[in-house]
Amino acid sequence: MASKGSPWAKASDSNTSGGPKPPQDTSPSQPTDYTSHGVTDNDVFLLPGSDFQLLGLLTLIGAVVRLFRIYQPSSVVFDEVHFGGFASKYIKGKFFMDVHPPLAKLLITLAGWLAGFNGDFDFKDIGKDYLEPGVPYVAMRLLPALMGVMTIPTMFLTLKASGCRTMTAAMGAGLIIFENGLLTQSRLILLDSPLVIFTAFTALSWICFTNVHEQGPSRAFDPSWWFWLTATGIGLGATVSVKWVGLFTIAWVGSLTLVQLWVLLGDTRTVTPRLWFKHFLARALCLIVIPVVFYMSLFAIHFVCLVNPGDGDGFMSSEFQATLNSKSMQDVPVDVAFGSRVSFRHHNTQGGYLHSHNHMYPTGSKQQQITLYPHKDENNVWLLENQTQPEGLDGKPITGPKAWDTVSPTMIMDGAIIKLYHLTTTRRLHSHDMRPPVSEADWQNEVSAYGYEGFEGDANDLFRVEIVKSMCDGAEAKTRMRTIQTKFKLVHVMTGCSLFSHKVKLPDWAFEQQEVTCAKQGTLPNSIWYVEQNEHPMLGPDAEKVNYRKPGFLGKFWELQKVMWTTNAGLVESHAWDSRPPSWPILRRGINFWGKDHRQIYLIGNPFIWWSSTAAIAVYFVFKGLSVLRWQRGYKDYDNVSFKRFDYEIGTSVLGWFFHYFPFFLMARQLFLHHYLPALYFAVMVMCQIYDFVTNRIRSIGLKERPAIGMGGIAAILALTIVVFTMYAPLAYGNPWTQDSCKRVKLFDTWDWDCNTFHTDLSQYSTLASGTPNAQKTSAPAAPPPADVKVDTRVPPSEGIVTPQASAAESVLSREEKIEYRDQDGNLLDEAQVKALQGKVSFSTRYETRTRLVDAQGREVADGSAGAEGIAPPHPDVEREPETKADKADMKSKDSPATVSPEQDIIKEKSIDKAKKESGSPRPASEGIEATK
Repeated sequence: MASKGSPWAKASDSNTSGGPKPPQDTSPSQPTDYTSHGVTDNDVFLLPGSDFQLLGLLTLIGAVVRLFRIYQPSSVVFDEVHFGGFASKYIKGKFFMDVHPPLAKLLITLAGWLAGFNGDFDFKDIGKDYLEPGVPYVAMRLLPALMGVMTIPTMFLTLKASGCRTMTAAMGAGLIIFENGLLTQSRLILLDSPLVIFTAFTALSWICFTNVHEQGPSRAFDPSWWFWLTATGIGLGATVSVKWVGLFTIAWVGSLTLVQLWVLLGDTRTVTPRLWFKHFLARALCLIVIPVVFYMSLFAIHFVCLVNPGDGDGFMSSEFQATLNSKSMQDVPVDVAFGSRVSFRHHNTQGGYLHSHNHMYPTGSKQQQITLYPHKDENNVWLLENQTQPEGLDGKPITGPKAWDTVSPTMIMDGAIIKLYHLTTTRRLHSHDMRPPVSEADWQNEVSAYGYEGFEGDANDLFRVEIVKSMCDGAEAKTRMRTIQTKFKLVHVMTGCSLFSHKVKLPDWAFEQQEVTCAKQGTLPNSIWYVEQNEHPMLGPDAEKVNYRKPGFLGKFWELQKVMWTTNAGLVESHAWDSRPPSWPILRRGINFWGKDHRQIYLIGNPFIWWSSTAAIAVYFVFKGLSVLRWQRGYKDYDNVSFKRFDYEIGTSVLGWFFHYFPFFLMARQLFLHHYLPALYFAVMVMCQIYDFVTNRIRSIGLKERPAIGMGGIAAILALTIVVFTMYAPLAYGNPWTQDSCKRVKLFDTWDWDCNTFHTDLSQYSTLASGTPNAQKTSAPAAPPPADVKVDTRVPPSEGIVTPQASAAESVLSREEKIEYRDQDGNLLDEAQVKALQGKVSFSTRYETRTRLVDAQGREVADGSAGAEGIAPPHPDVEREPETKADKADMKSKDSPATVSPEQDIIKEKSIDKAKKESGSPRPASEGIEATK
């Protein structure tokens, strides 16, 4: 515990060292127990009626601001593609995999279901119309909007609980009302509004509990003490059940809990060891057990809702998939013999079955394709042949692949040499010293299906079974091949390579199914196979059977957590609208959400609030630094109760800001501006608390006796906030705007919304509304090519967001494209800066290619597609597709769960991903897994 007088000491500590004394506030005497010096009872249930009236008025204003034209736009916006789509899947019961816990998604689903949503609308594309199919999108948007409204009274009550006067609390609520970023996020079907309200509720509950706790032993374990501690635990559980960002909230509360327990340990007069353990166990129950139970309960509901197979089940193990309807299988014979008809499943990628179909490779041997396919299919069935034919009763060999159907079964032992006969195409699995069509590394050989009916095969069809004993289930499975229980490698006899699959997908000519090769240096997990389906004519109904061991709730829960963690950690690729933590507090750039009909929705905060709150954080750090220096010089600043309360109360809020901001610096994954919103909430608290101390609680400043100055300051801050809010409101609401108005408020180039999206005069919007615009389709922007790639100025037609064309009177002469270079903070670099950096840094593709239309006079034309062009490419914080997918339309170059591969394989996979990006093809919003972010 810090010694008394330490600048890190809790508010109940005091300075006993020598040195100059600051002016002393009139305050109660120093307490002799763990009661905090200068604490007052700030019970929010005992506020005067006038405070509740003001609270109601502020909430009403907030509701008007949040709900104004919430029906606008009437089409899918940004990540509504995902979170609306998840609601459809919940209602249909189709399993999906998302990196975020389920609470907010379940609440959005409930809102839609209560409004009559049946799950038929797929939310597949940004700009897809809600009105014609009758989607109750307004009801679904209402849920995050109302949660956004609830942050307003929560901020008011939190500031009152921390000791601020009523008008300061009202100022804090007003800042939340007119914060453009929070407004934008809360008006759409997104997760950040639920995340912020649950974070805010946790902060309120914890500050209320702390206030009761600091009043000393007389309030310990009373009903109010228990109420707020339990509420904090529920808040923690809810926050982490929306996004794992809630772990930062847990870290904040946990660190302050340790401080409390440390102080209690030092109070030897009133806190006995038995009482200390009572405090400890109470906190463990409420702050650990309750959040864990809450979190796990949400996943129990999640599993109850998702009982059918869906796009995400390919991420999960075969045992997990077997718990889904129609994915479970009948018991199958456990013994695998020559002549058995089997399906082989790949162990590591969990993606699918060894598969072949009657299509040939376009290059290489041009023999029949071998792939990995995620669905059960007759093309997955292989007949296992011995390298020699069986003999009949007459001693002569029985010919044909079905020769073993009439003889006693011979089990396949470890080391057996086998041939794999594909029943539907009558060809055998085959490999040779030829490079695969995609992974052309020297250590990989092509795998194909070769032969014809009546052909007995050749030496290149022979594979040796090598059982991996450490991965087998049971002693018998380690000596001979058994269904499900035996994990083995198939080693090509002639070349020594192992049958191998990894996360490289084949092109369209193979239906984007997963590549299968024969790898000489293939890593163990990617070379492991097992038998899932098995039948043999000579194995009767009494033969020993086996099936997957279906996991219980805990098994499914833990497996899903590991998949979520692995997938989330894999989000390291760049994104057109990502940004890094240093740029957030100063609002360097936002996120383009939507553009249509010369309107735009762009996530940008209220600059006044962001910059002022950041300045308030800086003020506290300056104060803390000076206080440490003065303490070291012997000053007794901590004898001043106002000084002490300032340090402790504001330090608590700054610590909350720190925990919700600085962990992002440790992350290599994609990050976005909206990740800063919980930290922004704490920064606004800090700003209001500092203002309250300066104008009301520090007597030496003299403003406490001049309340008009403090009231005038609040009025000025709120007036300026509202003015700035109004200036940027069209970007939050998607309202009509003019190019001139847009350009006047666009202060930085890094605020990269396109003012040419908008009309030059507001009257043009009414003209557009009265007529039918000539619409064209434009695609979401493709990432720019690398610096050494020549830009193709031809613009191919593509499907995408529907936007109006430029006026027919505007004759477009040409389209020009250029490459923009930006630094890590989004700053635009000129040619000289780029030239100076070449050879010193590496450039990576990050932002979109923009198209500028020029008319006959050389003027830039505001093509309607500009709005669509700015639409963000896929956000990563959402569902990701499994390794392979049957439906090509759903397979738009999605990444897959991570696998362990040799270095050459990793390089090849990265090159494949890069090539897909540079192709400019539309990418699903779940690219990379999606964020959200």
